[in-house]
Amino acid sequence: MALNVAVQMDPIEKINIAGDSTFALLLEARARGHKLFYYTPDKLSLRNGHVLAGAAPVEVRDVAGDHFSLGDTRPLDLASLDVVLLRQDPPFDLAYITSTHLLEHVQPNVLIVNDPASVRNAPEKLFVMNFPQLMPPTLITRDRGAIEAFLDEHGEAVMKPLHGHGGAAVFKITRRDPNFASLFDLFASTFREPWVVQRFLAQIATGDKRIILVDGVAAGAVNRVPAENDIRANLARGGAATAAGLTAREREICAVIGPELKRRGLLFAGIDVIDGHLTEINVTSPTGLRAIKRLGGPDLAVAIWDAIEAKLATNPALSFTGTEPKSYKSSKAPEKQWGGRPSPPQRT
Repeated sequence: MALNVAVQMDPIEKINIAGDSTFALLLEARARGHKLFYYTPDKLSLRNGHVLAGAAPVEVRDVAGDHFSLGDTRPLDLASLDVVLLRQDPPFDLAYITSTHLLEHVQPNVLIVNDPASVRNAPEKLFVMNFPQLMPPTLITRDRGAIEAFLDEHGEAVMKPLHGHGGAAVFKITRRDPNFASLFDLFASTFREPWVVQRFLAQIATGDKRIILVDGVAAGAVNRVPAENDIRANLARGGAATAAGLTAREREICAVIGPELKRRGLLFAGIDVIDGHLTEINVTSPTGLRAIKRLGGPDLAVAIWDAIEAKLATNPALSFTGTEPKSYKSSKAPEKQWGGRPSPPQRT
């Protein structure tokens, strides 16, 4: 049965379709005959118990420079959908967090991928700290003395923002680094929250592996190799993607964290592994689908949609409407039961 699907994402006209995982999901949804609606997070509203989005029907095609067409924008009641894809990129800031609170109002009758409360409670550089046995030595702090003690113990480290993304502001520091004091001042004046200090892994030169887990199960991987004279393997920072399988250690990592991802409703997750060490768990807007397929790996958009459709088929709480989604009419506020009490009448 065709589904009604909305995607909450960054402006679709600005994406690079060659590497965009959200676009891969939209292409697969289109191939399955699902009806797609598009909106950006700033178009969300909460009114009289209804979560609305200024959304437009969207058609997608795998043609660079001509990859989408939009219909007319109208207020869409998200509760009338089957699936919402939560796919805007970080920064993981208060705007992002607020959107997760709004989306919770359409649960449990609408499947949101990934679950908004779990996304909110699992920032990638904090959630991963639940698995210290899988990680390199890592410190989260803004205390200079603690960082200096960490450097005394480990010699070299990477320092990066706690809620950074895309390889921005990632620095290698050493025990006697003449730039450390200035970098500390810069971080202290730029970031209000603590930041991450992690033992430097020299094997980053051979790659930082992105492993995709679908509903808690390892499904594919891509290795990202930094450009010469850089420690950042992010493809957006010049890293090169190469085909990759999974080692026994990496399968062990996935077996440990997979059940927790599934329990939290984090259906689409990407983890980063360097030399057998888990460094991040990305659940906000994981990437890698297009690169994995391009390099001869599986089409993981298929696996993700298979998992979504399986959840809809087996969970009676989810809508699976098969009907046209509803526009919200604001001329008269509906009576909405909330917590056992009717909504208060509108003042005139």
